[in-house]
Amino acid sequence: MAFVVRVMATGVFDLLHPGHLYFLREARKLGDELWVVVARDSTARRFKHEPITPEESRIQLVGALKPVDRAVLGHEGNIYDILDEIRPDVIALGFDQVHDETRILEECRKRGLSTKVVRLPKFEGDLDGTRKIVRKVAEWLALQERLSGVEGGKVELPADPPARRRKGKA
Repeated sequence: MAFVVRVMATGVFDLLHPGHLYFLREARKLGDELWVVVARDSTARRFKHEPITPEESRIQLVGALKPVDRAVLGHEGNIYDILDEIRPDVIALGFDQVHDETRILEECRKRGLSTKVVRLPKFEGDLDGTRKIVRKVAEWLALQERLSGVEGGKVELPADPPARRRKGKA
């Protein structure tokens, strides 16, 4: 029987975006199967923020992604307890995850695992983070509010509109 390299990736995965897809695709390349631990709502609150999407929805969405072989919910309390169940050969970390590689390796060694930890590079994109998406939505809502004021006839035009120039003329 062939040896299967199991990769584990973790995250909140709140408001899926291209940065998440990049992270999971790159993590999948590190082995034969990718297990993704989706943070519980309580864990997300403790380490990042109040999740917008509940854990049940987040695990369904992550589990449906092409690079993911299996998605599981993380443990309440000690986040390292999941290592006993998954027993990963490789743990992939996102560039911005606050996890300490040394601590992860210690937790793996305590459990008799010879796991490698790999920190993946940053993905550069327009909407590559949940906070960027939230900011963009807030800007969109503010614009909609201003437009509804315009549509309601509450537009104030400047007293002297700027003069327009024609192209090619000085």
